Amino acid sequence: MKRTLPETYDALVAEGKLKPDAAQRAVLPVLERIRSELEAAPELQKKKGLFSRKPKRVEPVRGLYFWGGVGRGKSMLMDLFYAQTDVPKRRVHFHAFMQEIQGKLDDARRANTLDAMRPVAEEVAGSLRLLCFDEMQISDIADAMIVGRLFEALFERGVTIVTTSNRVPEDLYKNGLNRQLFLPFIALIREKLEVHEIESETDYRQHRLAGQEVYFTPHGRDARAKMDALWDELTGGDHSHTLELTVKGRKVELPYFHAGVGRASFWDLCAVPLGPADYLAIAEAVRVLLVDDIPLLSASNFNEAKRFVTLIDALYEAKVRLICSAADEPERLYVEGEGTFEFERTASRLREMQAADWAAEA
Repeated sequence: MKRTLPETYDALVAEGKLKPDAAQRAVLPVLERIRSELEAAPELQKKKGLFSRKPKRVEPVRGLYFWGGVGRGKSMLMDLFYAQTDVPKRRVHFHAFMQEIQGKLDDARRANTLDAMRPVAEEVAGSLRLLCFDEMQISDIADAMIVGRLFEALFERGVTIVTTSNRVPEDLYKNGLNRQLFLPFIALIREKLEVHEIESETDYRQHRLAGQEVYFTPHGRDARAKMDALWDELTGGDHSHTLELTVKGRKVELPYFHAGVGRASFWDLCAVPLGPADYLAIAEAVRVLLVDDIPLLSASNFNEAKRFVTLIDALYEAKVRLICSAADEPERLYVEGEGTFEFERTASRLREMQAADWAAEA
C-alpha cells in the first residue's frame, strides 16, 4: 500500500534524513488530502473536434497556499508532495510561469484573438490536473492585472493549484499601482485554496549556511569541489533544471536552478549584455545564488566588471545569499584601471555578504 505523506515524512525523520519539525508536519495532512482526492477523482474528459462542445465546468480539488519565511522547508514539502502525487502535473517557479504566460498572451494578441486569455488557459490546462508553483510573489503590474483572470480560467478547467510563498495572500502586490483591481484575486485565493502558514522558527537554509565558508579563493579544482558540495547540500544535487526569465523581451537564463537556489558562472552572468533590470529579475527569482569563477578584473574586461558591480548591487539590495569562487580576495579582484574606486564598494559588499548572519532577516 502506498505510504501517506505523513508516513513518508516520519520515515525520513527515522532514517536521519530530515530533522523533525512540528510546523512542517502540520501541513502534511492538508497535502495528503489534496493528493488522495486528486488520485481518487475521475479525470475531466476534454472533447476535441470541429463539433465538440465546450467542456463542462468542473470544480477542482481545493488546493493549498502555504507560506512562511525563507528556509522554513516549503520547497522540501513541495518535493515530497509532487513526487508522490500520481496525476498529470507540472511544477514551475511562479516568476518564470508568469513570464511564459505574458509571452503566450502576446502571441494570441498578434493573431488577433478576440479573448487572448481563453486559448492561453486552454493550452496551459491541457490534460493537466495539478499545477504547482514555487515562490508566488507579484510585484509587476502586468502580472497583477492578468493573474486573476488566468487563475479563474484554470479553476474553471478543473486545475488544482498548490503554491508556496514567502508572504500571506493579503501582502501580495502590496502598495502596487491600482492595487484595488488586484483585490478580487486575493479573495479567489482564499476561496479556492486553503491558506496555511508554516510558523517554524528555524530557517533551514540559513542554518545550513551558518558558519559555512561561502567565498572560495583561489578558484580552481578545490574551490569547485567545495561549491559542488554546497550545491548538493542545498538542492540535493539537482542539475536538471534551468531558470529562464524574460525581461523586456530578452531571455535571461540561470543554467542551474532548484527551489530558489540558482547557479551560474561569472561568464554566464557578466560576459553577456545584461543590464540592471535583468539582474533585478534574477535577484527577485532566487534566495541563494552560487557564482563560479570570478576572475581578476581590470581595464581588459571593463564591461564585464561593470556588469559584475551591477549584479552584486542587485543581490545585496535583495538580500540574496551569495556563494562564490574567485581568483582572489574581494579587495584584490580589481586593483588597476578605470573603475577601481567604484569597485571598493563592491568589495566591501562582497565582504559583508560573507557574514554568517547576513540576510537572516530576508
